[in-house]
Amino acid sequence: MLAVNMELVPTVTFLGFVAYTSPWIHFKRNVDEYILYIIKSGELHIEENGERYVLRKGDVFMLEPNLDHEGFEKHVCDYYYIHFKHPDIQTVHIGDMESYARSFFLEDQEPEAGCSHGFPKHFNLANLNARSQVYNHLNEMGQLYQRKNYNRSMTALKLSELFVQLSRAYLAEHLQSARKRTTKGEATAYELLDYIHQHYPDKITGSDIEARFDCNFDYLNRIFNKITGCSITHYVNKVRVNRARELLEKTQMTIGEVAELVGFGDIYYFSKVFKKYVGLSPAYYKGTR
Repeated sequence: MLAVNMELVPTVTFLGFVAYTSPWIHFKRNVDEYILYIIKSGELHIEENGERYVLRKGDVFMLEPNLDHEGFEKHVCDYYYIHFKHPDIQTVHIGDMESYARSFFLEDQEPEAGCSHGFPKHFNLANLNARSQVYNHLNEMGQLYQRKNYNRSMTALKLSELFVQLSRAYLAEHLQSARKRTTKGEATAYELLDYIHQHYPDKITGSDIEARFDCNFDYLNRIFNKITGCSITHYVNKVRVNRARELLEKTQMTIGEVAELVGFGDIYYFSKVFKKYVGLSPAYYKGTR
């Protein structure tokens, strides 16, 4: 598992997309930076430090600095590539992958690797929706990179965001596939957890959830409660309140602005929910920080 310290921003040195319509073999080289490959179609056969990898559609692969790498077989292939430098990417061993994956999605838990986000050196984005999102993200990065130099910092931030996406996609798939006892309902509950963390400022209703996840809300709520220890509504409010606390502590936003930004259209309802979860009103909380 490669753990990327998310408190540090990478430096992107080169990125793009290539499509080889005729069989092609990767050239031999040794560079002082990381190279992230994400395969869109075909196959890329590459050897790094004596170990061979066959990369296929949807595969994510990270070449590491100062190691010899070269192709060992010709194939047609289309792939995205990102050359970058980062001062803190470590190889870590996660003893209990299931617990690590669960902690990534739960609001009240911190992963073993702390501020780092982890994913394997080589894995496949099996979830087609996650794969499509990653491809779209890469296309946006490519457009930013091709513009003027002041967009390079934005490209670097997009790469950090990509690390989060890849980590989320891998861990979600791990929870669904590695545990043979995982039911469809549990898998859907983890998908919903991911959705909540991405869309908590939006309106999230029971009917919306049923339509999006093709499920019965009451049944999913029971499974969700079993996994998180609270109902869906309670969890959504908890995420919103925790984000509101951060904004009240670290910005000069008004309470109304914070309420709207985290998903509460009614400032009075926001104040009521905030006090229920924190024990203090938003105004008093902000005044003591």
